[in-house]
Amino acid sequence: MPAPDALTTEGTGDALIRVVVVDNDVYALHALSAYLEQAPQIEVLRAFESATDALNFLRGRHVDVVLTDVRMPGMDGLELLSRIKQESPDVTVVVLTGFDDDTAMLTALTQHANGFLYKTDDPSEVVRAVLAAYKGGTPISPDAASRLVADHLRPVRQGHAADGVTPAEQNVLDLLCEGMSNAEIADMLTVAESTVKRHVSSLMHKYGVNSRLRLVIEATKAQQS
Repeated sequence: MPAPDALTTEGTGDALIRVVVVDNDVYALHALSAYLEQAPQIEVLRAFESATDALNFLRGRHVDVVLTDVRMPGMDGLELLSRIKQESPDVTVVVLTGFDDDTAMLTALTQHANGFLYKTDDPSEVVRAVLAAYKGGTPISPDAASRLVADHLRPVRQGHAADGVTPAEQNVLDLLCEGMSNAEIADMLTVAESTVKRHVSSLMHKYGVNSRLRLVIEATKAQQS
């Protein structure tokens, strides 16, 4: 693709995470921008009602994260995701939807979205997700994660540990694959939440992944092989 039209992720020396927000709902657009601006690590460069306008803005500029709605007239959020990943796969894209749409979720993850959220999520969760995605994670709404595991991934068989995984880690993994949060797992296993976090970090290292979602997917693949 010609250089002038390619998206760029070259740094400018700025410490702030540069974010572009895309949503055809003006109220949601302003609200999301305001939430993100409250985070001291984030600078909202621009907010767009049109994915086409956002894509044109991105070309030739340094942008770290794009937060985009799915359903928009003209170019939708999934097409925008695809175009960004084709032109510059290093740009982090977090997809946001107001609908329980498994097809959109699976399509977004297949197209290498860096996160998938619902508009019903708490605003603080959206901010945390943008920060986590920028750092290399794949944040996903708890409800979406539960649906993904229950409807699209075969649960990990209980008691069957992968190579190098301790029994305690496998217990955590089994519950993680059921869509439980760290707090819920800690309560279920009657251990400290910090212990669960330590086990999850160890599991992610052993499976060679950088997010809870990728851990669940890789663990499921291992059980099916």
